[in-house]
Amino acid sequence: MDPEVMKMLAVGMAAGLGMLGPALGLGLVGFAALTGISRNPEASGPIFTNMILVAAFIEALGIYVLIIGIIMSPLLG
Repeated sequence: MDPEVMKMLAVGMAAGLGMLGPALGLGLVGFAALTGISRNPEASGPIFTNMILVAAFIEALGIYVLIIGIIMSPLLG
């Protein structure tokens, strides 16, 4: 294979594996929030607020991975 192809493949794999963490984190946060709300429906407001806050932080990690992947792609070429 061409070295350029290997470099781009490495960037794609790094970004894909980097996005795996935030994806799993969002799934776990959603699962925990729904479990908490189903056990205690009266606390749904604070649970939902905290879930949205934590989801925003997790999304920020995914955006950082995307930005790093975009920055790395022209530098390798």
